Amino acid sequence: MSGTTNLCIATSRTVFVSRCQKPKIAFSSFYVPAYSSASLSFSGSFINFPFFRQIRSTASFSLATPVSLKVNASSTIDMPNNKSEASSARTVGANDLLIVGPGVLGRIVAEKWREEHPGSQIYGQTLTTDHHDELIKIGINPSLKGSTQVTDKFSYVIFCAPPSRNTDYPAEVREATLNWNGEGSFLFTSSSAPYDCIDNGFCDEDTPVVPIGRSPRTDNLLKAEKVVLEAGGSVVRLSGLYLEYKVDRGAHTYWLEKGTLDVRPDHILNLIHYEDAASLSVIILKKNLRGRIFLGCDNHPLSRQEVMDLVNRSGKYSKKFEAFTGTSDPLGKKLNNSKTRAELGWEPKYPSFAQFLESL
Repeated sequence: MSGTTNLCIATSRTVFVSRCQKPKIAFSSFYVPAYSSASLSFSGSFINFPFFRQIRSTASFSLATPVSLKVNASSTIDMPNNKSEASSARTVGANDLLIVGPGVLGRIVAEKWREEHPGSQIYGQTLTTDHHDELIKIGINPSLKGSTQVTDKFSYVIFCAPPSRNTDYPAEVREATLNWNGEGSFLFTSSSAPYDCIDNGFCDEDTPVVPIGRSPRTDNLLKAEKVVLEAGGSVVRLSGLYLEYKVDRGAHTYWLEKGTLDVRPDHILNLIHYEDAASLSVIILKKNLRGRIFLGCDNHPLSRQEVMDLVNRSGKYSKKFEAFTGTSDPLGKKLNNSKTRAELGWEPKYPSFAQFLESL
C-alpha cells in the first residue's frame, strides 16, 4: 500500500555577531538608487557586506525552523530498490519575509526584520547560487528563482533586485508579486530618479515624474512601479545610498583617486545611509499599506563639492581631492521627504552625511 506521511523536523540556530573595527564610507553604484538624483559617475559594486556571523545547526529539536518532509509509505525495508522521496519545501510563517535580491540593502533589511520578529524566517531569492553560502552564514535561507524550495506564498515580500541584471525589469517585478499572498505588505525599492527635476530645484513626494518615453532608464523604473501599485503593493523611492565599508569602494574614493574630474561641482546629491533605508523599508512593510509611494532621503542635499570638502576635512584619508572642472553636465534636485516622515513616524539614524562622518 502506498501513501504519504508528513514528518516535521525542527532545527535551531545560534548566531554570533561582531562589528567592524574601523568602518569606512561608500556610495552604492550597483543598487537601484544608483539611478537616483545622485548621478554618481563611477563603476563598481558591493560584493560583500561586513557582517561577521556564523550560524550553527544543533542536534536539539526546538520550535525554531519547521521543515516539511514527504516520505512514501511504500519505501520500506522489505521492498527492492526502495527510495524515500523527501522534499525540503519549507512551511512559511505569518511573519516570514521574502527578499527578492538580498544584496547589501536586503541583508540589512533582514537584520532589522529579525529584530522586529525574532521567531521569523527570512528567505532570499537570487538569480544564481554565487552568494548562497554568505546568505546562510547570516541567517537568510537562499533559494534560486523558480526553485520549489518554498512553495507557499508570503505575507511580506520586499523587492531589492537592481534592474541591471534583468532584461525585462517590469516582468521580473510582476513575477515577484506572485510570491505575495495579498496579506501583509509587498514593497518595491525604487529610485528617486523619476522625479522630474534636473535644475537643482526642490522636490518632494508630490513632484511630478518624468513622462514615459523621455528616458529608458526612468521608463524601466516607472513601469516596474506601476506593476507593484496595480498588485496592491507599495513603493519607496530611495536617494543615493552610502555605507561604511572598505576604503577602496565608493564614489568619494573614486574621486579621491582621480584627483580631478571633468564634471560640475555644483551638481546636487541626495543621500541616505543604507541602515536608514532599511529601517524605512521595514516600517513601511509593517504598516500593511496598499498602493502607496514614499520617499527616502536625509533631507540634507549636498553638492559634489560639498561632499568632497567634508571628506577632505574628515581626516579619514591620506589623499586630498583637488577639483571638479566640468561646466556643462546636468544638475540634480533637492529632495525633501517630510511627508513620508510625518505619516510613518520615521527619522534617520544619520540625519546628514556630515553627521555620519562625525560618528566614525
